[in-house]
Amino acid sequence: MKILDKINSPKDLDGLSLDELKMLAEEIRKFIINNVHKTGGHLAASLGVVELTIALHKVFETPSDKIIWDVGHQAYAHKILTGRKDRFHTNRQYGGISGFTKPSESEHDAFGVGHASTSISAGFGFVCGREMKGEEYNVISIIGDGAITGGLAYEGLNNAGASKKKFLVVLNDNEMSISQPVGAMSKYFTSVLTDPKFNKLKDELWDMTGKYKIGEPIRKGLSRLEKSVKTLLTPGIFFEKMGFNYVGPIDGHDIENLVKVLENIKNDVSGPVFLHVLTEKGKGFKPAELDKSGKYHGVGPGILQEDVEEKTVDDKKDKKIKYQDVFGRSLCQLAEKDSRLIAITAAMKSGTGLDGFAEKFPDRFYDVGIAEEHAVTFAAALSLSGFKPVVAIYSTFLQRSLDQIIHDCALQNLDMIFALDRAGIVGDDGPTHHGVFDLSYLRYIPGLTIMAPADEKELKDMLYTASNKKGLFVIRYPRGTGPGISFAGAADNIEIGVGRKLKAGENIAILAVGKMVENSLKAAEILNNKGISVSVYDMRFVRPIDENLLREAYDNHDHLITVEENSVIGGFGSGVLEEFNKMEIYDAKVKILGIPDHFVEQGDVNTLFEKIGLDPKGIADAVIQFSK
Repeated sequence: MKILDKINSPKDLDGLSLDELKMLAEEIRKFIINNVHKTGGHLAASLGVVELTIALHKVFETPSDKIIWDVGHQAYAHKILTGRKDRFHTNRQYGGISGFTKPSESEHDAFGVGHASTSISAGFGFVCGREMKGEEYNVISIIGDGAITGGLAYEGLNNAGASKKKFLVVLNDNEMSISQPVGAMSKYFTSVLTDPKFNKLKDELWDMTGKYKIGEPIRKGLSRLEKSVKTLLTPGIFFEKMGFNYVGPIDGHDIENLVKVLENIKNDVSGPVFLHVLTEKGKGFKPAELDKSGKYHGVGPGILQEDVEEKTVDDKKDKKIKYQDVFGRSLCQLAEKDSRLIAITAAMKSGTGLDGFAEKFPDRFYDVGIAEEHAVTFAAALSLSGFKPVVAIYSTFLQRSLDQIIHDCALQNLDMIFALDRAGIVGDDGPTHHGVFDLSYLRYIPGLTIMAPADEKELKDMLYTASNKKGLFVIRYPRGTGPGISFAGAADNIEIGVGRKLKAGENIAILAVGKMVENSLKAAEILNNKGISVSVYDMRFVRPIDENLLREAYDNHDHLITVEENSVIGGFGSGVLEEFNKMEIYDAKVKILGIPDHFVEQGDVNTLFEKIGLDPKGIADAVIQFSK
């Protein structure tokens, strides 16, 4: 019988020997690999923290102690150890468990996550809540080397470090340049720093020297000596300056030492502690261990097959080109002729399709790390310097930059482009990653031109149009592939605020934007087979909306239905109603179809469209119901 078969909660770790804990780590790795092979998921990050996760649950007691994972995509071992082993085959599936930590799913998930750099702020919130309520429990925030580049992480560190409250921050480091080799001296020094005898002696010397007049210079000397040794042997002086007691770096795969250090910190070190742990991303799965491109960060089913490169999360079985690659290639073509174009992304070079741009134009490409707010303000200054920055960020991540878009870009009437990848339903990553609010949070900002391509060619044309006109442009497009329209050849200019009629019909008009144009055309075929004739419009612009096309649709049809892959509140449909109000047309019969007013769970994109009524059949059914 496997050790993992006996583990149904963290308490089951009690009594396991060191050898059994090591065996458990290997069993968990195999379990994760086999399940991700079937369902897809975030592989490399979760494989890298197996020993760390076991050690944390061995030393601390959740749910009373709070363990907060940053982003949460590395928490698979945590989920397996906290009672979700038998449901893990449903990970990221419709109706299954989430790919991230989620308090409504388990009491062991202290905080809901999905976006980066939040764990330290959230952890410190629990710390202060604990203090105010007079309770006693431990708070541990785990943050990765990528997530700690985010400004929010440093805001949390600054606040927590100054408080002097007991709080453990664990840096899971598998790439950072501040890392030093895990050698005998570092290991020895770490054990000394956390050893109860050392800390007791340090405290006694501190108390004793305070009783004498000569105590102050002795205290200063002791403090300087300790900091000098730490500076010599560790890279942690920065975190010391932030108010944390820095410990590490230590080997994140050495369970014995991890447990020892965590127990020492838990029992004998007061105040905020910053534990620096070195791990190997993808450990236990050789292709992921060797990969440096991030290909195994998130993968689709089939990782144990040789053609894994064809099965990443964003790939489909068909060979249609993805929107992100249409964007990347088109931008490269434009940049060859326009030296003003600068590409900026926030730790998503591959995900936004900018690999080729970075290779061809390295002096005009900036990956600013997980720092979306910085990316936007940084781009604003580039615009004021005479360049045309193109900021490529996922829709759900750009939410972080709303103030910067309003204050630093729109208010200054800048010349730049926002390329919003992953707009709409994204699938298995679920509600933290669905980009279903961007039209709502951008449409009200003065000066923005917002476009949504219906196919690959339109994306190329919109990028060309935005690059050749002055102003603040947003182009939002979905994850995955388009309908398969060729975008070869020269790009065409699109007149700002002008849509197009794709299909003429009677009585009913469907006004669609973005990916919903394709679904609306398919819905029109369904309706046509039922003897119902509808018109289909590709509105293309969400701001400004084509008033002429809107009036034509109103004049020639009894009913109008708007269809968008955005919240029904404040999006394109709301804009249509506002336009009719502005035109003093008060009797228009308009129905808004879009993302319903609740968070949509994870699952296959087509399944989710079906559930919320945005698949072709759902749109067709809505047309029939509305026109009765």
